[in-house]
Parts: sequence; C-alpha cells; structure tokens
Amino acid sequence: MNQALESQTAETEPENTFVVDAYEVGQRLDAFLAERIEGWSRSRLQSLITNEDVLVNEKPAKSSYKLRQGDTVEVELVEIATTAFEPENIPLDIVFEDEFLAVINKPARMVVYPGAGNETGTLANAMAHHFALGPSALAPRLGIVHRLDKDTSGLIVVAKDEQTAEELSRQFHDREVDKSYVALVHGHVEQTSGKIDRAIARDRWHRTKMTVAANGRHALSLWKVRKRYDKFTLVEVDIKTGRTHQIRVHLASINHPVVGDATYNEGRDNTIADQDLKKAVERLDRFFLHAEKLSFTHPKTGERMDFEQPLPEELQDFLAKI
Repeated sequence: MNQALESQTAETEPENTFVVDAYEVGQRLDAFLAERIEGWSRSRLQSLITNEDVLVNEKPAKSSYKLRQGDTVEVELVEIATTAFEPENIPLDIVFEDEFLAVINKPARMVVYPGAGNETGTLANAMAHHFALGPSALAPRLGIVHRLDKDTSGLIVVAKDEQTAEELSRQFHDREVDKSYVALVHGHVEQTSGKIDRAIARDRWHRTKMTVAANGRHALSLWKVRKRYDKFTLVEVDIKTGRTHQIRVHLASINHPVVGDATYNEGRDNTIADQDLKKAVERLDRFFLHAEKLSFTHPKTGERMDFEQPLPEELQDFLAKI
C-alpha cells in the first residue's frame, strides 16, 4: 500500500467494503467508487486503484475493470468530515519549507491524519494552521502524501498544493522516493545485512493488525545492522514498498520485533530480565522506530532533495541505558 494512505488512526484505517449488485454489473470500477464514496474525486479514486489500495475479490484491479455481480470491492481510506481539518496552533519541527512543500520532523505520539478517536491534535490540524489552509484545502488529504505510524518519529514530506501532492504521490508509487528508518529490535541479529521479501495483508482475525500472507501485497524491506547490544540490535531499514506497518510486520516475521511495539512483539518487552531496562521500555511509551532519511525530487525545481534527522532525545537516552 502506498504510504500516502498508511494507517494512523489507532494503528489502522477503516475498511470500506462493497458488494456489487445486479444493477451495477458492467460498470467501471472507478465510476462505481465515485458513486459509492462521497468527497473523493474520480481522479483521486483512480490513484487509489493504481496504488493497489482498492481490491476486487482480494486482488488489485484496473480502473477500467468491468464489475460482475457479487464482486467484493475493498477500499482502504480514511473517511472523515472536513471539519476535522480545524486549524490548531500546534508547534511543528519544520526541517525545510518553501511555497510548494514542507519536510517535517514528526514526533512520536502524534497522529498524522484525523480519524475516529483522533479528531484533533494531528499533523493535519497543525498543517491547516501553520500553512493557513482552510477546511476544504487539498481535500480530502490536505497534502499528506505518505504516513508514519503514531508512535514512529521522523521525516515526512507534505504538499501545499494539489499539483505538488499529485507529483509526490507519483514518485512514491513509482518508488522514486528513498526512505530509511532506524529500529531497535529484540535479539541478536546474526547476519550483517539482508532483505525481507514477504507479502503483507490485513490479519483476518485481528483487523487492526497486518500479517505476512502469501495472498497479500508485495512488500520488500532491506536491512543492515548498525550496532549490536547484549539483548538488542540496532538496524537500518530501507523500504522499497510502502505497506501498512511494513517494517514492524517484517521484522517481527524474522523473530526480531521492534522494541516497544506491543502490537507485534508478542510480549517480548515483558520478557526483559533486567527490571530497570524493562521499566525503561515502559517509560519509553513508543516504538523504537525512527524515519531517519528521506530523499525525493522536488516537483517544481527538479532538484534532488536529501534530508536526515538524528534519533530524538528519548531514543538516544534509551540507547545510553543499554
């Protein structure tokens, strides 16, 4: 899944599932969605289809796909009222800004996009204030072209106009954007580098989670060891696809889950023998996952933009403890 739509609301995004009725047979997929989903233009829905955020009978399809009776159409998006874009005077750590876009260092515990349970205090609300954007500006995405999980810190690029947003989204889709993360994982990683090429799908039994599944969407992560500790390993991860929770799911799948990630580490945080260290993990109150590097081509100037943001203080302090 394109990171433009990655989950930020309670670590998941609501699913919209439709079953094709007899009177809808033969209709194009994009036209069908335009009728079923309010507030989304046909061009934006076509982008969702292209980015494989729309599945027909659990498989990607083209915008021109002609629907058949009984087809099940799944759409992953966040549907909220535009009033949720109410501008809020929330400080932003802006790494770079011009008239077209901004690169922001997002802190952990900040949700990127409003949704159920997180209607305020989000990056989108802060953007609406800082960039003087009205409730309907860049609707429905407000220039957010990729995401970071709530408890992941680091670099995120946002657009200030529709054209810039579309071009950045294209770069993400065509894998022209480089994204590198730092994660502290449980256990001693033996190899110095490797790749995880495992498809990811939503967990059928726990709908707030993702899982490795043969029938999922292709996902590729490249990793290398940065430093080894007694019970942990610090790794750098480059993601070549942008599936929901990709790094967390992939690292857990090789038995090296992210420290602090209770959703995927199956209680590994609770097995830490050193009680002081165990309490330090509890106090961390976030994942040890940070979006350290981000590179893309400026949509207007054509210049290659490279950014790097060091680990936030709480993660550096935690490393000092181990």
